[in-house]
Order: sequence, then structure tokens, then C-alpha cells
Amino acid sequence: MQEELQQAQALYDTLIEYAVTYSFQIAGALVILLVGWWIAAKIGNVVENMMVGRNIDITLSRFTGGASKLIVLGLVIIIALGNIGISVTPLIAAVGAVGLGAGLAIQGMLANYAAGFTIIITRPFVVGDTIQVCGVAGVVDKVMLPYTILINEDNVSIQIPNKLIVGEILHNSATQMLIELEIGVAYSSDIETVTRVIAEAVNTVDGLSEEKAPAIGVDSFGDSSINFGVRVWADPNRHFEIRYALNAAIFAALQRADVDIPFPQREVRML
Repeated sequence: MQEELQQAQALYDTLIEYAVTYSFQIAGALVILLVGWWIAAKIGNVVENMMVGRNIDITLSRFTGGASKLIVLGLVIIIALGNIGISVTPLIAAVGAVGLGAGLAIQGMLANYAAGFTIIITRPFVVGDTIQVCGVAGVVDKVMLPYTILINEDNVSIQIPNKLIVGEILHNSATQMLIELEIGVAYSSDIETVTRVIAEAVNTVDGLSEEKAPAIGVDSFGDSSINFGVRVWADPNRHFEIRYALNAAIFAALQRADVDIPFPQREVRML
């Protein structure tokens, strides 16, 4: 018991001596950390607000502001450690060694972060764009460093790792989505009449783009029909709703105009 008390007393004396000797350095380091944290936050906010004020993409603005804050905070920590006599050189070497091992263990995650950084810098798409990639389509809701989140018409959130986006074929239709239809009519039909009837039917459907006019014309010649193609731009959040409305409107208009919609036929002769 006496020996333990002596050890505790020795530790207490050591702490008191350290506190007396380095009290000003410790207090100075704490002040540096607090002031530096405040300055780093201010600089991050200023950088972000400045970029937003110049109409730069919000995702890139937030990333740059956060990166600026971390850089300033790192410099402040180095200064604070140096103030209490701690050399940062061995610490940096140790962090580098640990980082190398961790990097080998989480290659996939780092690949996602690197791809996210590429997306934020190059901006092949921004929040609000309608994109199609990796076999899925939707409106860009969030662009994060590790992944990108899309929202489709069914209000389903689709999370795509960024490494699967960079380097792949990407379709970006901005704030609209293309709808393509094909309608077959009899070869005896008048092309100009059919084109006019389809155009009038398409114009009765709500939700189509006011900037891009529908494209309607003969797309191909089938075995039993002349195939008309219809291409319209519409709200991506109502893609299927508008598609179904277009089909119904065109079918009803062709029936009212007595335009024949043939079905496939095959003639078999017995020899």
C-alpha cells in the first residue's frame, strides 16, 4: 500500500512539474486551437458563399468550402503541437504509414471517393439533371464523394457508387427526358393526314416541353405497316404518365380519323 501511494505521489509531482513548466505553452496551444477552429470555419463559409454568389454549382461550392476549412484546421493543429514542443515530423511519418496500409485495405472505397472528386470537379451533371447510367435513370438528388443519389418517377432513391459512373456511357438530358413512340398504320394511309392527326393528338397532352417541339415522321416500313416515330421531351417525374397519355390520345385520334392500324398477317399457300 505504501509503495502504491509513493507511485501515485511521484506521478502527481511529475504532472504538477509538467503543468508548471509548460502551462503557458499548453494554454497557448488551446488558444491557437480555438481561434484556429473559428477562423477555419469562417474561411470555409466565406469560400462557399463566394462560389454560390457567382452561380457555381452548389455541390462544388460545398466541397471547396469544406476542403478549405480542413486545410486551415490542419495547419492550426501543426502550429499548436509545435507550440507545446511536439515534433510533427514523426507523427506525419506514422500517419503516412497507417494511411498506406488503410489505403490498400479500402481500395474500393477510395476509388469511389476519387471518382466523386472527379465528378464534382468536371461536373458532367449537376443536381436536378436527368441522367441515365448503369441501366438506371432518374433525377440527380445528391452528389456525394462516395456515391450519387438519383430519384426516379416512383420516388425510389437509387444510390450509385461513383466509380461505376466515371468512365461509363452517361446520358444527361438536363431537366427533361425523351419519350419515343412508334405507331404503325396501313400502307393505304395518307402520310400527311396521319402526321397531322398524330401531331394534333400529341399537342393535347399536358407536361410536354415548351422549348422543344415534338418530332413526328415516318420511321420505317414494316411488313404490314408504315411505322411512324414520335419523339417528345417531357417532365422526367411524369415519364410513364405522359407516355401512357400520349398512346391513348394518338390511338383515339387515329380511330376518329378512320386511319387503319393493321395487325401482322401471314399468307400461307399449300402447294
